[in-house]
Amino acid sequence: MLNQQIADIFRNIAHILEIKGDNSFRIRAYLRAADSLENVTEDLEDVQREGRLLEIEGVGKDLAAKISEFIGFDKIKYYEELKKTVPAKLLDLLDIPGVGPKTAKLLYDKFKISDIETLEKYAKEGSLRNTFGLKEKTEENILRGIELVKKGRERMDLGTAFLAAEKFISALKGEKYVEKISTAGSLRRMKDTVGDIDILVVSADSKKVMNDFVKLKDVKSVLAQGETKSSVLTRDGLQADLRVVDKESFGAALLYFTGSKSHNIKLRQLALKKGLKINEYGAYKKDKRIAGETEEEIYKLLGLSYIEPELREDLGEIEAASKKKLPNLVGITDIRGDLHMHSEYSDGHYSIRDMALVSQEKGYEYIAVTDHSISLRVANGLDLDRLNKKRKEIEKLNKELEIKILFGAEVELDADGNCDYSDRVLSSFDVVIAAIHSRFRQSKKKVTERLIRACQNKNIDIIAHPTGRLWGVRDAYEIDFGSFFKVAADTGTFLEISSYPTRLDLNDVNARMAKNAGVRLAVSTDAHHVVHLDYMCFGVACARRAWLSKNDIVNVLPLKDFLKAKK
Repeated sequence: MLNQQIADIFRNIAHILEIKGDNSFRIRAYLRAADSLENVTEDLEDVQREGRLLEIEGVGKDLAAKISEFIGFDKIKYYEELKKTVPAKLLDLLDIPGVGPKTAKLLYDKFKISDIETLEKYAKEGSLRNTFGLKEKTEENILRGIELVKKGRERMDLGTAFLAAEKFISALKGEKYVEKISTAGSLRRMKDTVGDIDILVVSADSKKVMNDFVKLKDVKSVLAQGETKSSVLTRDGLQADLRVVDKESFGAALLYFTGSKSHNIKLRQLALKKGLKINEYGAYKKDKRIAGETEEEIYKLLGLSYIEPELREDLGEIEAASKKKLPNLVGITDIRGDLHMHSEYSDGHYSIRDMALVSQEKGYEYIAVTDHSISLRVANGLDLDRLNKKRKEIEKLNKELEIKILFGAEVELDADGNCDYSDRVLSSFDVVIAAIHSRFRQSKKKVTERLIRACQNKNIDIIAHPTGRLWGVRDAYEIDFGSFFKVAADTGTFLEISSYPTRLDLNDVNARMAKNAGVRLAVSTDAHHVVHLDYMCFGVACARRAWLSKNDIVNVLPLKDFLKAKK
């Protein structure tokens, strides 16, 4: 969280400088450093203590001094002074997709708009159009973006919640007085977005647990503190709740607070039919508690197989558990390869060797390095000369490393669903992924036709992040899923579950529909940094929520079988 805080400050500094029309070199320096800090795996406090800040890409003496200043004083004087030169809430406008520093400056200079609420009012009234290039469509996009910002403030993406919870749990679980500890709520069910972070603890010293919890370094303020429950707000504005429960009730409490609400209601109804009562303290026969220490014993008492947290959404899991017909869900250890990642050849931050070595450490048998194709210039797409250079490097690495590196590409689909490489070039790849990165607002019919055309291309193996959604930035575009999934199944085209936590696309609902339509899926990370390779757990969680087993996922196959499975 410290890393993210400083990265956010550097990014804000860059935005203020751009609004003020400052030197473009300085602006880029802050943005580059912000990107680097977000991808540093170690806590910056440790890096600073060991004198290694200058080793971070894009961090020179001046920015290293500012990082040290924040670590020591929780603020950067230069930033505090710079903020005073613009209206307090003006930077909030930059949270709106499509509103950059130049647009924010225009809105302020022309209309004195300096906060989201005022911008929303002007856009709804139609007061912005015909002003320096702002059109009616611009107003519509701004209003759509404001709605996304509001959603984002209410909930957080799974990756943000997971990381925050891990920090709390790792800080507490090593203590002698903590016997058991677990997340609960929508985070334990691994939903794609999470409201608050819920944590349960078994401890003989609840007072000590609570005192330590509210004093953790990531806590900004204490909302409530009691003997059995405390709530805090993190420096990132996330709410975390900690509950201490008895050992005998831990399973019942975990079941209750994990939810979902509709799943719990069904369980209580089933218990009543059996003359039982279940609540957060246990399962009871009349007034006698007969179970509660583990979730498993409660499910067994109700005549059910154990239901994994990811399935607890009242979507048929209780009925399946009563008939012992729950799926054998895919697990993270089943994954043999990552089929979507980027290197320095396009917009990745690391070399092919680096990505391969980290993947090898994860126990993968193979990876596909799928840099962007030529027309996506914003992502440094590869022309034929660079493709050839990349191929030769992969051939050389495959002679040196244990892991197999597949020569791949993420090719751009144009407005009609055509690729930007010829069939001759496409046929030279081991793995071809197709993706939409533009014209998101086409009609449902047109987008569906683009995707179907891609599936019908014999050289395309996988459709990446098929619905184009990006949490907090862009809603999914509309697709005729019935038609799309049918063609994908008929042509043997794999559809991706992107593990990137702000994508998780296909989501769990659509992935389950795809499975039922006979489509096989690939769970991949779309990693642009070695840290992103850890995101695989989020994609696997999405697959589990979709009721997917190993048979539904192509990258659980050994390399030889995967290559045979491609169309």
